[in-house]
Amino acid sequence: MSQEARLVVVSNRVAVPKARGAAGAQGGLAGALNAALKDRSGVWFGWSGEEAEEHSGEISTQTTDGVTTATIDLSKRDVDEYYNGYANSTLWPLFHYRLDLAEYERETGKGYERVNERFAETLHPLIEDDDIVWVHDYHLIPLGERLRSRGVKNRIGFFLHIPWPPTRLFVSLPYHERLVRTMLHYDLLGFQTQEWLDSFLHYCRTELGAEVDDATGSITLDGRTTIARAYPIGIDWDHFTGLKDTGDSRQAEQRLLSSTRRRTAMIGVDRLDYSKGLPERLDGISRFFDRFPDRVRDLVFIQIAPPSREDVESYQQIRALLEQKAGQINGARSEVDVVPVRYVNRGYSHAELYGFFRAAKIGLVTPLRDGMNLVAKEYLAAQDPEDPGVLILSRFAGAAAQMQDALLVNPHSPDDLSHAIATALDMPLEERRRRYEALISTVRDDNVQDWTSNFLRDLDAR
Repeated sequence: MSQEARLVVVSNRVAVPKARGAAGAQGGLAGALNAALKDRSGVWFGWSGEEAEEHSGEISTQTTDGVTTATIDLSKRDVDEYYNGYANSTLWPLFHYRLDLAEYERETGKGYERVNERFAETLHPLIEDDDIVWVHDYHLIPLGERLRSRGVKNRIGFFLHIPWPPTRLFVSLPYHERLVRTMLHYDLLGFQTQEWLDSFLHYCRTELGAEVDDATGSITLDGRTTIARAYPIGIDWDHFTGLKDTGDSRQAEQRLLSSTRRRTAMIGVDRLDYSKGLPERLDGISRFFDRFPDRVRDLVFIQIAPPSREDVESYQQIRALLEQKAGQINGARSEVDVVPVRYVNRGYSHAELYGFFRAAKIGLVTPLRDGMNLVAKEYLAAQDPEDPGVLILSRFAGAAAQMQDALLVNPHSPDDLSHAIATALDMPLEERRRRYEALISTVRDDNVQDWTSNFLRDLDAR
């Protein structure tokens, strides 16, 4: 990796450190990006998360450990149209195969383009001649083209953290061709899995008539060539496994173990989102207790679902539906001393989650569609190698491509989920160890630091 090129990271939101050294203490994607930015004395640019009366273009900057964060406020209209509107009510459902939930509104589309233009306008003066620029996720797809229109010649890469839908779904998006053409102004495009990459290449070939080389991932259109590749993201192994001996982790583990009273704990941890398959998950658990009513004393399911995007109506609806389904299971199956489902609508620290994962003998990760799903990897990373738990994983999560030794399920099928839960509950220690050992190497070795360095190596080479 070239040490001369300064790195500029652009994302919808920025992980602004609260105090000196805080950035270095972060795990996951934010920690990995901060490490790369620190190596290159870089800049992280994006929305502050705050709303202003009107867009002013004013940049707020601070520098911590050699990393500069630069943020702007957005107006309420911008948030409504760009963020809650086009990004999360149009692109997010469409990219997760939910055509039934995708809203196509001309005004939100205009707001999306307007905010991307404002990002480009504000970011442009911060970019120096030799910088490389790395743009993240579906909120900012057109940003590279907007920078190019302002004369930016730098190497610019883009990574999509969510799935890319099949062509027959994607063409339902108004102005879909215009959106993809903006992507071809990037030098390097990254996708989570080969499946999402193949879908993108198929679109470029069939809808744009681009010259596509599947072997190299090169896409040539109108005399310009872009490289597209798959870079499966991982967890920060050292940071996450290092939480094992913290007080918060140990306390959380003991808290769960003591409260389950010798029942097997099965855990799900998901942001409250319809892509995560939470109502379908509860249907599968209900089916399990219908088939095995006596096992209500053997199994307790803990669903941790922090709220998200509470201004979007579909998210309000899913919260109400989950509360209803959890209540129905508990109403039908509870005893004076037994409640089969614990639904917790709040978040926990990474250390606490480590403890919960370690105490749970079954991890239930069943999204209807997911770019990767790092919870599956975190669950495995927290297990005791001598007595590991069992991972039940949706075959539609990006992680499934790397984790074939999990119990793979169809999350749409209550019977499939019910059968997998019974299998996991009764799985002998020898088989649990065998599956764990087959899975853990990819969790450890394909980590977020390697993901970062692999993408930046290829962008440096462009």
